Amino acid sequence: MPALAMAAAAGRVPWWRFFVPPRSLPFPCPSLLRSSPVRLNASGICLASGALKPGGGIVVDALLRGGGDKNVAEVVKSITEMGRRASSRREVLHTDFLTPPVVKEAMLTLEKLADIQAVAQGGYPQAERCRLSVGHPENMTTVPDVVAALSISGNFGFEPCSHGDFLGAILGTGIVREKLGDIILQGEKGAHVLVVPELVDFLTTTLDKVGNVSVSCSQIPLLALEYEPPRTKSFTTVEASVRVDALASAGFKISRSKLVDMISNGDVRVNWSLVTKNGATLKTGDIVSVSGKGRLKIGEIKTTKKGKFAIELIRYL
Repeated sequence: MPALAMAAAAGRVPWWRFFVPPRSLPFPCPSLLRSSPVRLNASGICLASGALKPGGGIVVDALLRGGGDKNVAEVVKSITEMGRRASSRREVLHTDFLTPPVVKEAMLTLEKLADIQAVAQGGYPQAERCRLSVGHPENMTTVPDVVAALSISGNFGFEPCSHGDFLGAILGTGIVREKLGDIILQGEKGAHVLVVPELVDFLTTTLDKVGNVSVSCSQIPLLALEYEPPRTKSFTTVEASVRVDALASAGFKISRSKLVDMISNGDVRVNWSLVTKNGATLKTGDIVSVSGKGRLKIGEIKTTKKGKFAIELIRYL
């Protein structure tokens, strides 16, 4: 039996869930990470439970009224419905990997629901992308590992590969992004990748090249993951506005016109959501991602005497 068929059979998951559907088909592929209200243990598992009255729909509506991201709100609504279904059936259900804004809002919403507990797993304490497991508290006493770790190794000493290179190689096998968690670069050794357990066999037998480098892929224990806090560089810029094109241009040291073109091409995201307008404004704490350039966090924003903005920019190296 082919590796994917075995993976689907073992996890009782339809095989098509692992792949990107053709654009011509009316097939939903929703874009499915962690904040201070969430408790995190040493294994990288976030815990949250609720004992208040049901109100997920009300909470989601409030999120939208408060100016929240519509896409995030819709995913949170789906997770809330999943939680209610899991609780009523006395079973535990799992999401795909979620982005930080979704995990944050979902955990806050689930905390307000009766008879629902949620556990988020990313594989290690600093994980950004996490999976949520939801169910009735009585069924959540033991939650299985829903994250697996892979080591992708090769001779990267003469041809270093970026995060995007590893991501592109994995997605090139046909897997959708939501099945992958964080990618932790290991320098010349390669990278460690978090995935859904159902895809371990498929990737270990299929992935054989990243960029122009031949690689081998093998499963490793989560405890064997090697990671460290991200390196950053901070500096301050003075701008006439807090528009995304102005701050991203200053943060990534590229021209405003080029940044505008990148926005038009769909290469710029704020808080993991695609930016469609040059004039979108940013605030402290926002994360700006530009394809091929990396990430930028907006720090403290102060108004100068001349009415401009002195903005701290934190560049991830």
